[in-house]
This record gives sequence, C-alpha cells and structure tokens, in this order.
Amino acid sequence: MARFSRIEVATQMKSSGVVPLFFHRDVELSKKVLEAVYKGGGRFIEFTNRGDYAHEIFGELNKFAEENLPEMILGAGTVVDAATASLYMQLGANFIVTPMLKEDVATVCNRRKVLWAPGCGTLTEVSRAEELGAEIIKVFPGSQLGPGFIKAVTAPCPWTSLMPTGGVKATKENLSGWFNAGAVCVGMGSDLITKEHLANRDFEGLEAHVRDTLALVDSIRKK
Repeated sequence: MARFSRIEVATQMKSSGVVPLFFHRDVELSKKVLEAVYKGGGRFIEFTNRGDYAHEIFGELNKFAEENLPEMILGAGTVVDAATASLYMQLGANFIVTPMLKEDVATVCNRRKVLWAPGCGTLTEVSRAEELGAEIIKVFPGSQLGPGFIKAVTAPCPWTSLMPTGGVKATKENLSGWFNAGAVCVGMGSDLITKEHLANRDFEGLEAHVRDTLALVDSIRKK
C-alpha cells in the first residue's frame, strides 16, 4: 500500500520540481543511489520498469526507503498496462508513470487512489487524461515536443499541470526553457543520475549534483 496519498505526491512533485528517473539491476548500488538523492534534497525516485525482475528490485528498494528514508516517495515508471501497475502498487508504489495514455492504468490507480502520470503528446490526450483524473501529466517525448508544446497547451488550459520527460538536461538554459514555458516539474534521467556516477560509484558527486540541480530549479522558478 502506498505510504503517501496522491494529493501529497502531486503537491510534493510541484514543490520539488524534479522527479529523478532511474533503473539498475544491482540492489545495493540502487540503495546507494536512493541515499545520495535523498541527502542531496531529492524526495522522489521514479524507478523505471525496464529490466527483468525489475519489480523485485523495486520491492527491496521500497522497503529500504520506508525504513531509512522516511520522506522518499518511490514510484514506478515505464508501466504500460494495468496488470503491471497493480503489481507495483502491491509492492507499495506511491505513483505510477506511463509512457502513453492508458485508460486501464487510470482505472486501477484511481481505485487505489494512487497518483498516475500518463505520457501525452497532444492536447486531445492531455484533455482525456484529465477527464480520467490525472493530476500531473507527463509530456513525452519531451525531446521531440519541446517547451513550445507546454506553452501552447497551458495558454488555453492554465489549470493543466505538465511534467516534461525525455530531453531534460541539468543546465540553466534547458531548465529555464521548460519552467518558463509553464512546466510544474520535470522528469530527469541520465543527465541527473549519470552513467559516470554509477560506473565510478561516485555517490558523493551524485549527492552534490542533485543538490545543485534542485537549487538551480528553485532559482529559475523564483524569477
């Protein structure tokens, strides 16, 4: 069962501004990543469902977070059907992210009152997702749609909360483009938790990078 309500998750996503994406088969390394993100001020991890036995790794990480990182909100991403969403929710996922709009996922998540963020690439999809109860909508692929898409959508629909994912970089120019266009938060993968951090087991470097990125986002949003 989720430890955080969908309202709490949505509120914290908007407050934090950054949702890190991550997957690794090594459970112990993954725990170190969670710790580094947490020490750096991050309170989210979207553990992406991209490898064999990913759900088993997620279950171990969620238990670890519950015992050692009490404010860490762990969710599952790259979920493409209701059965997978249900599996992760049974393991305590606090939110579910899909790469596309899937109404069957909406149904099972709403039944459990777990936040779900569907991937959308058109205003019609965004509107349908909101009708299905999505509080935050993933703009995907962000690298192809760009900040202009967010600006175009939020102009006629200022109530819409968008989270671009894919193509988000930890630079002032890139992040300014997304947030100035109207994004409420961003999903960030390998540009935040980098291959170098993982290969070198540089958890102190990861902690500092997360802290700096969150500070950069905060400064951009205050302008």
